Amino acid sequence: MKDITMKVKEILITEEQIRQKVKELGQKISEDYKDSDDFLMVCILKGGVVFMADLLRQITIPVKIEFMAVSSYGNSTSSSGIVRILKDLDTSIEGKDVLLVEDIVDTGLTLKYITEYLKGRRPRSLRICTMLDKPSRRKVDVEIHYKGFEIPDKFVIGYGLDYAGLYRNLPYIGVLE
Repeated sequence: MKDITMKVKEILITEEQIRQKVKELGQKISEDYKDSDDFLMVCILKGGVVFMADLLRQITIPVKIEFMAVSSYGNSTSSSGIVRILKDLDTSIEGKDVLLVEDIVDTGLTLKYITEYLKGRRPRSLRICTMLDKPSRRKVDVEIHYKGFEIPDKFVIGYGLDYAGLYRNLPYIGVLE
């Protein structure tokens, strides 16, 4: 039987730190969107699903959810810079307050592409929430409204983040060996 933790060089962010930060983000988002008549969270699959599920349970106001799937990494540890939409939204976002939920912001290229794409659909507002921010790798400016943790330039896995489709189920954020 294989132990997936064998490829974890170090634990960067613990389960408890994640739990506390998600609770704080949920409270802040609930306060900021309390007057919204049409609040929609859009999760970027697959990496954002664990974060969004936990965050959603901390939101205390009415909210709907949607999903998008994009690819820019493949089986590599760095972004190719080419963004492909693998799954688009199922519903209109026109006139809605949209919160884009992402696992990690690295170069910013993927997120910049997605936000420009979604702005064309005329949401009332469009904000970004990310669990992890890696500003040292940024190639384009993106405005992050809600941020969990700022991390160094290391390839991380766990809590939804993967390498070649594996390690998403780790309950913490670890550095890949």
